[in-house]
Amino acid sequence: MALLNPALTRTQALVVATAAVFTVVAGVSVAAGAPDVERFVVAGLGLAALAALVGESTEQVGEHLGPGPTGLLQSTLGNIPELLVAIFALRLGLTAVVQAALVGSVLSNVLLVLGTAFVSGGARHGPQQFLPEAPRMLVTLLTLAVGALLVPTLAAHLSTPAAHHIAALSDTAAVVLLVVYVASVPFWLGGGPEPSAPAPSNPHRWRLGFSITVLALACLASGAVSEWFVDALKPATHSLGLSQVFTGLVVVAIASNAVEHATGIRFAWKARPDFAISTILNSPLQVALLLTPVLVLSSRYVGPMQLTLVFPPLLVAALAVAIIVVAVVVYDGEYSWLEGVALVALYVIVSAAFWWG
Repeated sequence: MALLNPALTRTQALVVATAAVFTVVAGVSVAAGAPDVERFVVAGLGLAALAALVGESTEQVGEHLGPGPTGLLQSTLGNIPELLVAIFALRLGLTAVVQAALVGSVLSNVLLVLGTAFVSGGARHGPQQFLPEAPRMLVTLLTLAVGALLVPTLAAHLSTPAAHHIAALSDTAAVVLLVVYVASVPFWLGGGPEPSAPAPSNPHRWRLGFSITVLALACLASGAVSEWFVDALKPATHSLGLSQVFTGLVVVAIASNAVEHATGIRFAWKARPDFAISTILNSPLQVALLLTPVLVLSSRYVGPMQLTLVFPPLLVAALAVAIIVVAVVVYDGEYSWLEGVALVALYVIVSAAFWWG
């Protein structure tokens, strides 16, 4: 009984119930041999609900550790569903889906989620000011990640001497990104620059044992649902007429990543811009500095093809434009709802460019 925790908010209870229901429904649809599209949609909804549950339970575990470790833990473990989807996709040789999903995870957060947060906070409270030091650091590190994709991609497409050693160049860049990630850990554990206001207290904090139990169950369920989702992905997207790149860029990225970051939008709605921006931008940073290099280095042991950092040029260009726009938006330490509209609009334009892929 020590693990039981009745103090769930209505929203938390809804997240838990939704994740449980869609996990069961997805399992039943697989066992019953349902059509590919039905299995794909149900598993995608289940994956989104589980991503939200992983994010919530990770945050609850982290609250027992302090604000710095909480942010690091949430942004790292919160990407578990996406990591599992990528591994299962690599096993099936769906490299294009994985590449698009990695870029899509960054784009969905820095454009769609951050833009939505700006709209919700700016429209309700007017222009919002925040300390720009931490967002500037996040954008700087994201720019490094863009460079890590841009150099191998250009080397391959421009037929430079390095084009004959793309695997080695990708491994080198991946190791460098991991080193930078490790070097950044003390900064975030120290909390980074202090926010303009203290972190809001959580009157509905879960007990540690309950939090760990929910997190473990959510991760286990994510593994099963991720496999079902990927198994149905190729035939379902073929039936729907969707390209692999668009599926990874939009569908997989949102299902496995963006839903989790509704927390950042809630912070903006409550006029807490420092926490909104930090919460939202930390996840794509983890994707860029940790998840992507880990997949590059491990892909040769997972699937039939090695994942390299040679991405489709339009994906890299879209990512670079997105980071530049976000850097301009956050540099002055203030945002408005119109800037949020601009970010969301750019996301729609980028997504449309891959619809016919």
